[in-house]
Amino acid sequence: MNEIGIGLIGAGFAADLHARMVHELSGTGVRIVGVASKTPAKAQAFAQRHGIARAHDDLGGLLSDPRIAIIDLCVPNYMHKDLVIQAARSGKHVICEKPLTGYFGDGSDGAGHAPRSAMLEQALANADEMLAACREHGVKLMYAENWVYAPALQKVERLARASGGAILDLRAEESHHGSASPYSLHWKYTGGGALIRLGSHPIGGMLHLKRQEGLWRNGQPITARAVTAEVADLTQVPSFAASDAPWIVRGWKDVENWSTVIITFSDGTKGTVFANDVCLGGMKDYLEVYLSNARIQCNFSRNNLIETYAPDPAVFESEYLAEKLETKAGWNFPPADEEWALGYLRELRDFIEAVQFDREPLSDGALGRAVVNVMYSAYLAAEQGRTVQIS
Repeated sequence: MNEIGIGLIGAGFAADLHARMVHELSGTGVRIVGVASKTPAKAQAFAQRHGIARAHDDLGGLLSDPRIAIIDLCVPNYMHKDLVIQAARSGKHVICEKPLTGYFGDGSDGAGHAPRSAMLEQALANADEMLAACREHGVKLMYAENWVYAPALQKVERLARASGGAILDLRAEESHHGSASPYSLHWKYTGGGALIRLGSHPIGGMLHLKRQEGLWRNGQPITARAVTAEVADLTQVPSFAASDAPWIVRGWKDVENWSTVIITFSDGTKGTVFANDVCLGGMKDYLEVYLSNARIQCNFSRNNLIETYAPDPAVFESEYLAEKLETKAGWNFPPADEEWALGYLRELRDFIEAVQFDREPLSDGALGRAVVNVMYSAYLAAEQGRTVQIS
């Protein structure tokens, strides 16, 4: 089997996760050849921590390395487009974290106050440039939407197909109590708020599931055709602003921390997405599927395979329980293998095999663009208080 070398850009939370997944798959001929960060000390520390031979302070060292076949982008959203295009022009396949791209203005504060119609147009233009660059240079653009690879969602897909029923209604949520990243507070870095950072997961999962349903039903994908939405910054509500509750992140600049989106698909069916940053008790991520002859519910993170109780948070102080958990005291439900349950390992395996065997990944740049289209159409719908048709 051909060895696949990866060049990792970024040395933060997402990069740590991706590096751990590569190590899990080390027997498949994949390894991280080098890591790059704009902060040299972070790159060096990351390389040492993960046993990576080379650390760089820019992209050039990775792009010029002939051993590297894939560039893995774990950087803030506003950097995605330029780095994808640079990697493609160097003949490197690309893994791009979600969202694929967005609208970031000119880099100045207040980007979130621009008209949503201009945002939609620019975000789609960015996505099209990225896809075109990868097509032109014959490389794959692999969109890192882990919901597509989560064992629960893949089981849902098999169950739905086996039932023979029609998927009539999808309901899904990804909610946290905020983000640890200071970039998340500003539109100019993230391209939006909770809808972009969190809602991209359930939207991507829904679009994938309906696409697959259309293919197995009549050979034609079912796509999103219209959207309506509302967004808000609930930390501006007077009752919250007057409180001193420390658990929910404050200080959002020009982004929302609450969103609800209703998608109408090309077959007339519906999908409802909830995404917010005001959720205590750990990450909430689920999918409900209402079929003409069945109903399916799945939880991605929270389940009762393991249940813990501790009267004091110090009891489990040295052991990780779950993402975005405020306290280890009381009852908790830590996943036995969170990274497996959330699909990260299957995702990377699919990307590696796509390159090794020259096939398309399950989650590709086209899905990433479709998610961008839905999200920015949703922003436009929320701004104008109407249903927006998706081209």
